[in-house]
Amino acid sequence: MSTCSTVSHDLDEPVSGTAATARTWLLLEQPGPWGASALTSSHLDPVLGRALEAAAQDTGVRVALIRRPGRHADSGTPTTRQIYAAHGLPGNVWLRSATTREPQDLLGLDFAALGKGDPTGFDTVLGGRPHTGSPLALVCTNGKRDRCCALLGRPLAAELAASGVEGAWEVTHLGGHRFSPTLLVLPYGYAYGRAEAHTVKQVLHSVQEGRIVVEGCRGNSAWERPAQAAELAVRTTAGEYTADALTVVRTDGAAPQWEVTVAHTDGRHWRVLVAQSASLPPRPESCGVSLLGSPARLDVVAVRELGASTASAS
Repeated sequence: MSTCSTVSHDLDEPVSGTAATARTWLLLEQPGPWGASALTSSHLDPVLGRALEAAAQDTGVRVALIRRPGRHADSGTPTTRQIYAAHGLPGNVWLRSATTREPQDLLGLDFAALGKGDPTGFDTVLGGRPHTGSPLALVCTNGKRDRCCALLGRPLAAELAASGVEGAWEVTHLGGHRFSPTLLVLPYGYAYGRAEAHTVKQVLHSVQEGRIVVEGCRGNSAWERPAQAAELAVRTTAGEYTADALTVVRTDGAAPQWEVTVAHTDGRHWRVLVAQSASLPPRPESCGVSLLGSPARLDVVAVRELGASTASAS
């Protein structure tokens, strides 16, 4: 059976620079089935879902629903729900957790502050605290968005849970169905495509050691997509895999070409040229869509380390 993910894989479409963008992720546990727009088409009150979407708009916060792998029964009675908030900008990376029986409590959050990396309101409103458990492995399984996410994502989430990965959750939507199974790892916010159980375990083990696996990585969701591709290219060029060692300090230009400046905590800087082009030949960008498309792809054209004087001038 040909799907958007098999076609993307067969055409060797690059995954770098394709992660969803969010400086902060806000995750709410919601059992039961999910529709294509899960915040408003699940067992969550759609009025609350629309309010959460509105509250998060233009704040840098992305709201998603999560559920434990396996059967998705929903008793319909109030239960204690898990909530996570995670911020991914280097230098201020955090992951916090809370529980609630009243999901509407989330509307009391200061979304603008969350997007800027301030967890104070999360702690005050929800009784949040630093997450001390395993890193979170969030696997997109929303088959109503795209069948690949169900066909490939659900078995991966189930395998992770069955093998004892404590931080395994299903999540509603991470974008890029054609890279299924897709995965987001918190706290650092790096996304992965075409994930397999053994590679996910390697990624999670590295995260526990404060390191990033570049293979199969779509990018850090804290950055815009050209910066995602640039940062990964610098990691590969410099052999630097420490999670918080690099930060994107500026992005110049506009499609189809950008210059991205990436800085190391030791003072080194790189200038990365990133170019956008159309993926050819045309292919289905999502299952269930009859029209063929040419999704944008980002390629790193050059990586140049800057001298000290050039870096300070930038």
